[in-house]
Amino acid sequence: LILSDLAKTYKDGTEAVRGISFEVADKEAVFLLGPSGAGKTTTLRLIAGLEDADGGSVHISGRDLTRAAPRDRNVAMVYDKHSLFPHLTVYENLAYPLRIRRLARAEEKQRIDAVASVLQIEEQLAKMPAQLSGGQQQRVAIGRALVRDADIFLLDEPISHLDAKLRARMRVEFKRLQHDFDATMLYVSHDQLEAMTMADRIVLIDKGKVVQIDRPQDIFDRPRSMFAATFIGEPAMNTIPVKLTGTNGTLWLEIGTSLVPAPEGWGARLGGGHELESFVLGVRPQHLQVADPTMRADDVVHGEVYAVETLGSRVVFDIELGGQIVRVMSSVDEARKVPHAIGAAISIRLDSDFFYLFDKASGETRLQAKFTEAGAH
Repeated sequence: LILSDLAKTYKDGTEAVRGISFEVADKEAVFLLGPSGAGKTTTLRLIAGLEDADGGSVHISGRDLTRAAPRDRNVAMVYDKHSLFPHLTVYENLAYPLRIRRLARAEEKQRIDAVASVLQIEEQLAKMPAQLSGGQQQRVAIGRALVRDADIFLLDEPISHLDAKLRARMRVEFKRLQHDFDATMLYVSHDQLEAMTMADRIVLIDKGKVVQIDRPQDIFDRPRSMFAATFIGEPAMNTIPVKLTGTNGTLWLEIGTSLVPAPEGWGARLGGGHELESFVLGVRPQHLQVADPTMRADDVVHGEVYAVETLGSRVVFDIELGGQIVRVMSSVDEARKVPHAIGAAISIRLDSDFFYLFDKASGETRLQAKFTEAGAH
């Protein structure tokens, strides 16, 4: 699949897709990830031919199918709702796309038996959809797509409506299915956990434009913008407006009422001419550490407890720092050593090895302390 400058504007003037370009390689699982309204589903519908593109092109298996009818594109779609025929058995639902293509009954049965075995729904083939659980119904919907032997499978948030336990199981199932069927998949999601655990690559989009295309871990480690940095990761990355100041050849970051030394080399790399208040510091909650409020050191800043969330093996502190709420993810053992009461004084120890610096105006990543060589961009 190759998309080149794909565009779609609706009659009310809404630019849903604004020049999206990317490729999906054979047997690759790519996720279209972004917030609601980013243009993910519209992009999927343009690929399937359910919407007409206003610009750009769609190539599938080397063929220009930009203006082709949906039936001529050999794509299979799975939606967020099951969309099963309630009056047909599971077997008949699976057979429906094959019978439209007048496939021989022997081959039809062979394909259905193979898919049912992988999806573990062999015992459900004679049942009606209403007799199945939600997870089983979704497996049937997925199976109806898989039996088609399509060039590419388009999945529009197919597990978003399932409960948390079943979603976790289905994430594993999808990864296994994609491997077993050597399927080429383009999967739409707004859930970064799904994308991080299931994707070979992520196409991160916002407001109809591609923000970053990379492997999941690379987007996490080397985000190219503040949007990418805060969208990927749970809890989300902290973004803290900072002022820069230089003394004795050292660059300092003014955070609240504290001065923290910037990572080595940042001053030289930034050069001169920057505005003192034109940057935002990024640091992930898991790269911060709660500390005793009496601690004094260059890498420690002081604030007050705003809220505390206990998550079993982890504790998340919301700490008010000069009018800004900063989240810190702590181990239970670390959390026991510091105050929990709302309003209590508390300190945060910063690890500058994990600092990111974003341009406040453009949102682009200007500097990062770690992964710099591997992630130069």
